[in-house]
Amino acid sequence: MSRKPERELRRGWTTGACATAAVKAALERLWGGAFPDAVTITLPRGERPTFPLAQTAAGDGWAEVGITKDAGDDPDVTHGALIIARVAASPGGVIFRAGDGVGTVTKPGLPIPPGEPAINPVPREMMVKVVEHSAATYGKTADIEITISVPGGKELAQKTWNPRLGIEGGLSILGTTGVVRPFSCAAWIASIHRGIDVARASGLTHVAGCTGAQSEKAVQTLYDLPDHAMLDMGDFVGGLLKYLRAHPVDRVTIGGGIGKMTKLAQGARDLHSARSQVDFSALAELCEDEALAGAGTALEAYEIAGRKMAEAIAKKALKEVESMLQGANVTADVVVVDRAGKIIARAE
Repeated sequence: MSRKPERELRRGWTTGACATAAVKAALERLWGGAFPDAVTITLPRGERPTFPLAQTAAGDGWAEVGITKDAGDDPDVTHGALIIARVAASPGGVIFRAGDGVGTVTKPGLPIPPGEPAINPVPREMMVKVVEHSAATYGKTADIEITISVPGGKELAQKTWNPRLGIEGGLSILGTTGVVRPFSCAAWIASIHRGIDVARASGLTHVAGCTGAQSEKAVQTLYDLPDHAMLDMGDFVGGLLKYLRAHPVDRVTIGGGIGKMTKLAQGARDLHSARSQVDFSALAELCEDEALAGAGTALEAYEIAGRKMAEAIAKKALKEVESMLQGANVTADVVVVDRAGKIIARAE
């Protein structure tokens, strides 16, 4: 996760909000005869942002608008992406299509069923309301085909969870509030939840949450797990296990490096360096090695104590995992790796 700047952060707008604004502006051209200079929409919580138009086009029976996504100060992979909506008359109400760079759902477990464009429910609702309002304004019927495209979206999607969630061909159009709040944990934790939903719907009985690429590779190789069993947990072990408690699978493996696993062993639910720290006095007591009290990092402590510390951390971390699961019918194990990704301790 990127480092949070030490200043007031500027919020941004979701892909769903941008798509909705593009639809509204395109309908003004299709039904009203001219593109606006900018377009204002109402978000689910009442905010009314205004979006400049980055691109426009029109033809016989269709109109198209592109809006450049501004994610504010959030390190969002879609910041600066062009969100394009094309509207065209089509019988049968509002129909959504996935254009270039927008994915299609292929696995069960997501809010949108397989075969549908990866346009989430709230953005769909926002766009439908815009169509209905515009139809009433211009005296038209609300029969519109909406095609959402994101140039370069297929490549950007490789930096997201979409490939593991079974969303093929591009990005998802997301957002429950329309607002991107910089460095919010909510979006990451929501992605973890969707990963669990897809794993359960796919019939998987074993999933793994890992803190980084090295531990993920080690755990996936150890258990020969498919990609969609691997949950990009990051620092949010608490968010993952809380959701598993209510939506269980048979088995979960928690994997990570010695530093983050030490914090987990000491009861941390969020393993980010800004939100939890290693207690070296407690670590010395756990490992029965006074020398660890003077260590500056968990890695330094491991260099002093070696495998004894790693094994003690794995066992204690497993107890914390089981405590967070609160008796759910989930078998857990813990895997600790070194900086090179080698497994140095396990607890089952």
